[in-house]
Amino acid sequence: MAAAESKPPAGAAAARRLARSCWSAFWDYETPKVIVVRNRQLGVVYRVVQLLILLYFVWYVFIVQKSYQDRETGPESSVITKVKGITSSEHKVWDVEEYVKPPEGGSVFSIITRIEATPSQAQGTCPESTRVTNATCHSDEDCVAGELDMLGNGVRTGRCVPYYHGDSKTCEVFGWCPVEDGASVSQFLGKMAPNFTILIKNSIHYPKFQFSKGNIEMRKDGYLKHCLFDEASHLYCPIFRLGFIVEQAGENFTELARTGGVIGVIINWDCDLDLPASNCNPKYSFRRLDPKHTPASSGYNFRFAKYYMINGSTTRTLIKAYGIRIDVIVHGQAGKFSLIPTIINLATALTSIGVVRSTPWGLGTHVRVVLGDQAKPSHVICWPQGSFLCDWILLTFMNKNKVYSHKKFDKVCTPQHSPGSWPVTLALVLGQAPPPPCTCSTDPGRPQNGGQSQAQAVPPSRLGPTSAPSEQMVDTPDRGAGPGPGASAPPQQDSTLTDPRGLAQL
Repeated sequence: MAAAESKPPAGAAAARRLARSCWSAFWDYETPKVIVVRNRQLGVVYRVVQLLILLYFVWYVFIVQKSYQDRETGPESSVITKVKGITSSEHKVWDVEEYVKPPEGGSVFSIITRIEATPSQAQGTCPESTRVTNATCHSDEDCVAGELDMLGNGVRTGRCVPYYHGDSKTCEVFGWCPVEDGASVSQFLGKMAPNFTILIKNSIHYPKFQFSKGNIEMRKDGYLKHCLFDEASHLYCPIFRLGFIVEQAGENFTELARTGGVIGVIINWDCDLDLPASNCNPKYSFRRLDPKHTPASSGYNFRFAKYYMINGSTTRTLIKAYGIRIDVIVHGQAGKFSLIPTIINLATALTSIGVVRSTPWGLGTHVRVVLGDQAKPSHVICWPQGSFLCDWILLTFMNKNKVYSHKKFDKVCTPQHSPGSWPVTLALVLGQAPPPPCTCSTDPGRPQNGGQSQAQAVPPSRLGPTSAPSEQMVDTPDRGAGPGPGASAPPQQDSTLTDPRGLAQL
């Protein structure tokens, strides 16, 4: 009873066994093994896959993506804009100082094309707008004095008064009167707006490569005073007509001027710095940025006011402006040859197509060969892309696929030695001495005497430090031919290791 109680739990014993197995597996050595299958059909598939991978790397990776270059995205950029032109409405003439907001000339600005002006507003009382919720009334009881509606135009006085026009009544408010809806006047400024000119001055800098460039040609003969942008003849004259920008964005100018909208001017600097700087040129594109088909909020407008004094009281003109907002967006990337990405991508390409493993009409694959005292059958851990498809066909669909799988997974074991004899073991593994008998086998049912172990399937000379990985050449014999001289083997040896006829029939 006491002995039974002192026995460790089964879970602890299992954990110790697992720990010992992991520790033993940590010191295993893995080396590639090459199996060559003489099969022309599969060889064609293998070479076609290699060719496709090669074309992918040569055309897409190196030519299109230019993966041999070191790259930098997002250049440092500055944008300065200037608008010129005059236009007129029903009541006045408008110049740049009035229709461009803001006037600083940044990368985002608006050109006013239509206004709704409410002149002579002053602090006082007046009827509320009918657009405000619960603004209509029938008597004073419907209006609460001191109530403030966040969407209204002032503080309610508690009176119900007639509206500006018609028979309706609204609650009276104290604020800027008259309210916008009651006395606004609409003016259209878009008559001459298509002929406005916009100068977009842009300069970029790539700090990684210490490269800078601008979009204006370096000339001193007044070139910018009489040129307009043309992609073919005047690429470095960044002066655009507003009508040209709207047209390139695919919009109707008259409709856009009435409702307003946002147009993006995109400047792309995609530079290959392996070429002269003259090949690094800006590319312009134009498109509308705001959703024009959204009924709830379509177009673009904003409000501002102009203040002045009349008889000592502050008065203002409220303007609701519709216009075309221009957003200048600059992006790009630069690339220059660098040795590190070139080596990395070249090594990836060679590894992907399996150049090192190429043999005429052969199939190469990587197999684990475990060297250890208690090795177990191994599994494939790495597949070259070029042979993955062919190996899958062989292991899945071909006749004698079990024979191929048996040849594919192999192990070599070192003999048991005393702790002090590890130099002898290392010399034997490196092929410096005759191999000793091995006591392990890949097949539990296979004889385990030293002369018949699978360790002799891989000669020690193939494990030399300067020799290539071992190869098992499997030739397709003629039908009806007897076994060749090399087909004989000791009767104790496994026939699947010495007679490759089953694999050759693949």
